[in-house]
Amino acid sequence: MAERMLKFVGTSQAMPDKRPAAERRRDFDEIYSNYAREKAAEQAARCSQCGVPFCQIHCPLQNNIPDWLKLTAEGRLEEAYELSSATNNFPEICGRICPQDRLCEGNCVIEKGFDAVTIGSVEKFITDTAWSQGWVKPIRPRRERPESVGIIGAGPAGLAAAEQLRRKGYQVAVYDRYDRVGGLMIYGIPNFKLEKDIVQRREKLLRDSKVAFHLGCEIGRDVSMEELRQRHGAVLIATGVYKARDIQAPGVGLPGIAAALDYLTAANRSGLGDAVPGIESGALYAEGKNVVVVGGGDTAMDCVRTAVRQGAKSVKCLYRRDRANMPGSQREVKHAEEEGVEFVWLSAPQAFLGKDHVSHVRTVRIHLGMPDASGRQTPQEIPNSHVNIEADLVLKALGFDPENLPEALATPDLGVTSWGTLDIDWRSMMTSVDGVFAAGDIVRGASLVVWAVRDGRDAAERIHSYLTTKALNAQRIAAE
Repeated sequence: MAERMLKFVGTSQAMPDKRPAAERRRDFDEIYSNYAREKAAEQAARCSQCGVPFCQIHCPLQNNIPDWLKLTAEGRLEEAYELSSATNNFPEICGRICPQDRLCEGNCVIEKGFDAVTIGSVEKFITDTAWSQGWVKPIRPRRERPESVGIIGAGPAGLAAAEQLRRKGYQVAVYDRYDRVGGLMIYGIPNFKLEKDIVQRREKLLRDSKVAFHLGCEIGRDVSMEELRQRHGAVLIATGVYKARDIQAPGVGLPGIAAALDYLTAANRSGLGDAVPGIESGALYAEGKNVVVVGGGDTAMDCVRTAVRQGAKSVKCLYRRDRANMPGSQREVKHAEEEGVEFVWLSAPQAFLGKDHVSHVRTVRIHLGMPDASGRQTPQEIPNSHVNIEADLVLKALGFDPENLPEALATPDLGVTSWGTLDIDWRSMMTSVDGVFAAGDIVRGASLVVWAVRDGRDAAERIHSYLTTKALNAQRIAAE
């Protein structure tokens, strides 16, 4: 091992080739190329194989990162893929969209002074190679179980749970109100971060594994929750959170002001070949416009970088804190700056100006005061510091809240927290309704895809325990 690993002293960090900003501004293709096999092995060999791998500890999935880095360095890619996919249902997706600078790579012990191992890029390379070599196979359970599980939501949590349950032999049906599988992975994340065929091949794999999908099916409207409970031995709610947070400011209802997800969904649907009224009318299209995005998370970064590619006249990101306190990936901020996005730090919208359409955002400068209960400095407005920023299209990217699910699902017995998320027993992951479980953003609030995958996997285990216990109790009662 010593001969192949510990190369970080003599080998510098090298990401896969990144296309020049001037070139990538013109299309929605992914910005990084793939590693060559030799380069992936070289970068994997930089791993120090530390005894307490902080990269693994800080990964929500507890991925066996040092182990598959070692296998990659040794050229044992099929084994590396098997190890990587043992803990992660979508390694090639996480390798593309996870904020590695905040998770695994940000906690790499060699980062200080030597730059982190490029974990995400190697993870992507391993699984893309596995797909191209035909190593990724449909699931064939050792034995089929009679029990079935209904999953509401075809996003990352629902799909991860579906795969894990199918591996155990359960009959799995996934219900989603949208017309495609993938949730935010298909409609919320732009192609330059995650090309849609990457998601669609996962869908095909699950279909080939005999997972049934019922698309365009809204629970509470097309099928009742009670009917779903009668069809299935257990039900998992993994709907995610889609309700956009709004801005309380004068003029917020003016035409030309839109929610970030509406804008991103329109762009992604257009890229998939759909006819989108908001694109055709220009209402949700940035070409030739002065675009202002309000917010500082990864959704805001997706918006500004999409607007650049649509040919916006100018793109500004308005954020009330400074760069160091930005919740989005610093890597994404750097990409956006390279592509021509202007960041207006320590600035917040106070009003939206215009008669029949937004024309300016009235902003106020912000000073960061003392930390609040969460430890973050409190934004405070600086008097008489107003600046008007020209805007033809304003996108609100302030995060997401859950819908009123007891009402939407016509299931008033579903318990919710003060945050509006579903209230579950964290040991069993069951809601207040027997046999109905919940996982992902609808439980923890808007979060990362990798956390949704983790929750989906955990929920699958709890559902398995519930159904096997139920079957054993039925056998015992029958025997008596």
